[in-house]
Amino acid sequence: MATQRLFFALELPAPLQQQLVQWRADNFAAEAGKPVAAANLHLTLAFLGEVSDETSRKLQLLASRIEQPGFPLDLDDAGHWPRPGVVWLGCQRAPRGLLQLASLLRAQAARHGCAQSPQPFHPHVTLLRHAAPQIALPPRGFHWRADIRHFALFASNVTRGRTRYQALARWPLLSSPGE
Repeated sequence: MATQRLFFALELPAPLQQQLVQWRADNFAAEAGKPVAAANLHLTLAFLGEVSDETSRKLQLLASRIEQPGFPLDLDDAGHWPRPGVVWLGCQRAPRGLLQLASLLRAQAARHGCAQSPQPFHPHVTLLRHAAPQIALPPRGFHWRADIRHFALFASNVTRGRTRYQALARWPLLSSPGE
């Protein structure tokens, strides 16, 4: 049976990806860690792991039924998780819509046999992997905003030692009143 390594995520607009890459280059030395490629910058909503085609189809059908308004995403926080060696950007205050969408997708995934982390959901964009144990984070004062209008299902593909994320399907979020 064929499987793919899948996850639901928010895509970041290409201009924002480039801004984050530039900010990372301006604030972290080359030896600070392994930078995530610009095209791979995203915010994971639910990690699914190795998923069969049948389970993928079921989860995509459920995702297509989600009716939730879009929301603004403010990236205004940063942190370092030493154990996995990750430097990330996140939200000081995650929007309710983001938390609801992630909760729904994680619950659906769990019901279909995709184990979910027991850790609370911490929305973040991974900037560096294999980060040095002692790393200085930039001072606060940075801020980027993206208006989130859809979410996607991604496959994680490794070719010649390089990981690339490919969007397999996208679903729109509802327009907010007044748009």
